[in-house]
Amino acid sequence: MKDPIVYPSQFGQNSFDHIYVVYYPRMIRFAREYILQIEDAENIVQDIFLSLWEKREVLEVKISLTAYLFTLVRNRCLNFLRHQAIKDEFSKEFEAKRIALEELNHSFSSDEDIETIVNEAINKLPERCKAIFIKSRIEGKKYKEIAEELDVSVNTVENQIAIALRKLRLELKDYLPLLLFLLDVK
Repeated sequence: MKDPIVYPSQFGQNSFDHIYVVYYPRMIRFAREYILQIEDAENIVQDIFLSLWEKREVLEVKISLTAYLFTLVRNRCLNFLRHQAIKDEFSKEFEAKRIALEELNHSFSSDEDIETIVNEAINKLPERCKAIFIKSRIEGKKYKEIAEELDVSVNTVENQIAIALRKLRLELKDYLPLLLFLLDVK
């Protein structure tokens, strides 16, 4: 049996009640196939019916009612799932940051602790990379000076500094906010 075409003049209280009784269970079953929580599926379908009721004066459904309602449920479920995916991604990121922040609280109690953490990270660098990094960042030497002192090219010094910074950034990723706070980096 083909669904009737529903126009605003037909969409009064009686037809709305009929549509609700006939389609609500179908729409819930369909939504439940994709939405895990029954409450969420019910909210989606109830929001659809609320929207239908609010737009009853201007609503014109020119396709079958079943197809129209199916499309509404499908689109709302898609939006819900997209929103959930974004929330889950943020939740994972926030949880990782919360854990890092809690760990950070227990990892140091003085400037010496921070210095130890940074020195341990520097000591994990390959020897040549570490030597060049120390001469540049700790001793304050220019790349050209380091190149002449170690008998290497300036390009080698630049590459080794880039490698050191990349490895240190990875090694100290959990401490980066703290280092930025302590070092007054602008």
